[in-house]
Amino acid sequence: MEPPVGWAHSLKHLGPGLILSASIVGSGELVATTALGATAGFALLWLVIFSTLVKVAVQIELARWTISTGEPALTGYNKVGPHVGRVGWINILWTIMALSKILQIGGVLGGTALALSILLPLGGDPLGGVSLALWTIILAAASIFMLYSNNYSLIEKGATVLVVIFSFVTILIALGLPFTPFAYSSQDVMSGLMFTIPVGALGAAIAMFGITGVGADEITFYTYWCVEKGYARYVGPNDGSEAWKRRAKGWIGVMYKDAMLSWFIYTFGTVAFFIMGAAVLHTQGLAPKGNEMITTLSRMYTDTLGEWASALFLVGAVAVLGSTLWAAIPSWSRMYVNLLSVIGVVNWKDSLQRTRWIRGFTVGLPIVWGLAFLTIQSPVVMIQIGGIATGIFLLAVVVAVWHLRNKETDPALHGGGFFNAALVVSSIAIALLGVYSVLNVFGAI
Repeated sequence: MEPPVGWAHSLKHLGPGLILSASIVGSGELVATTALGATAGFALLWLVIFSTLVKVAVQIELARWTISTGEPALTGYNKVGPHVGRVGWINILWTIMALSKILQIGGVLGGTALALSILLPLGGDPLGGVSLALWTIILAAASIFMLYSNNYSLIEKGATVLVVIFSFVTILIALGLPFTPFAYSSQDVMSGLMFTIPVGALGAAIAMFGITGVGADEITFYTYWCVEKGYARYVGPNDGSEAWKRRAKGWIGVMYKDAMLSWFIYTFGTVAFFIMGAAVLHTQGLAPKGNEMITTLSRMYTDTLGEWASALFLVGAVAVLGSTLWAAIPSWSRMYVNLLSVIGVVNWKDSLQRTRWIRGFTVGLPIVWGLAFLTIQSPVVMIQIGGIATGIFLLAVVVAVWHLRNKETDPALHGGGFFNAALVVSSIAIALLGVYSVLNVFGAI
């Protein structure tokens, strides 16, 4: 199919970025970013903005390879040696990250269950074991029921609705804070752009950098949604013709627009959450911890709008954390099945077999994540562990992206000078984060 020209004609072809935004405007923004604002005040505002911006070039470059080849990310990762048997070292690291993500997404599922339990307790104390267990079971079952079909159009539309609901409300409240007792000034904002990291906030900053904006998992699963939206199918197989190159460049241009729209959405949401954490929670010495996370976060609303806003926040929290679940379940299901295809268990190109396995993971993953939360019951810590693991795996993603760019992507499709410079800066920043995270994990710093 010939690509559309201009924004107006491209709008109906956008969508993978909205699923990406649904995943991003969730655990990272509501929990990790707000917790960072509560810990550090406005001082790390620069890092929040930098975190959302710096990874986009790597995301786009990997999606460029996918559109030109029709292959998803883990297939590409496995092209990078050395290998252990049939599995490349990057996919081995991916497996380790996926295990840590059981904690992170378990924390997201648990945070959603907490909000629902506080809103409508079942069997006594809203923070008690019975109510939390019941809501966790209900939430996992509802997720399986709604997403079992794995229909792309349904996933995209649901993600769009969830993102719009909470992002709109949150940005309005952040912009309205100057008219409340928790007003912040332009001087506060400017102080947050001074490239400093307060003592004691480094660990939270590293976790936030790994988890906000596009993390390693979002960069990876974005490629699957680019395939399902049809970008690669519309380009067609590479026959070396000028017509193929024209179509490829055109659909890669549509992907650029899709990625930029999602960046705009999640950056504004991220900054809004951070400002609320810094202006409301930090000034009162509050920080979201343990199962009190939701009640502490709700102070951002009740302390500015009054007690009536508690229900509004809880509904919003369900929407924003639920959006991460909505995107995470089908995304991780596809990645796990792709890994099994790399090993040789599943034939990825057999659509019936692939769908059957994806549905199996759609059932299994919410159950595993729910059990992880009920075992640990500390959503903030669980989410931050996932953020650190994501920061480490980002280094491997950068290696894979440069390998695929140099070995697999048609040079005629490479970006221009400005994009290439952005890709270099993005790669260096991510590499430094990955090196720091590895050294920190092993106690070298």
